[in-house]
Amino acid sequence: MADTSDFRNGFTMEWNNGIWTIIDFQHVKPGKGGAFVRTKLKNVINGKTVDNTFRAGERVEQVRVERRPHQFLYEDDLGLHFMNTETYEQTSLPSDSIEGRQYIKEGSTIDIIMHGDTDKALATEIPNTVELKVTQCDPGLKGDTATGATKPALVESGATVYVPLFINEGDIIKVNTERGDYITRISAA
Repeated sequence: MADTSDFRNGFTMEWNNGIWTIIDFQHVKPGKGGAFVRTKLKNVINGKTVDNTFRAGERVEQVRVERRPHQFLYEDDLGLHFMNTETYEQTSLPSDSIEGRQYIKEGSTIDIIMHGDTDKALATEIPNTVELKVTQCDPGLKGDTATGATKPALVESGATVYVPLFINEGDIIKVNTERGDYITRISAA
């Protein structure tokens, strides 16, 4: 058991029928009344964030979580299959449980957040940016780059990304996985 004096950013605990990580906290000692701790918590499993206030000295159950790198192997009816890059053990997860699935291609690496005691997969984290090859898009018109217009492009992971008009099939682009935005062209076809 831990109490509020153990709180720090990244502290993970079991609270309110879920596993939560502290994103931000502040110890407050008012002139009147008892001290308390304001926290901003993020649910490890579904990503929901909430604000909560704990009384000073309140006890919570600390949870040990580990981030383990896994390589994406393939997808079938059972879900997505990953291999731990350190132990070579394979894990499968349902495809709907992976946020940002549309930006994961075979061979790419993601982090699976595991419960330290039970080795149960809690959540996944994909990189903030990925490099993907454009597999299908309309050709751009010469000289039509000054307007800032975009066109849809299908990338090798199956996602559709809006790209500038000068991008062609075969180009490799960098994509922001949080917003699904085009960042830059890495190489031309």
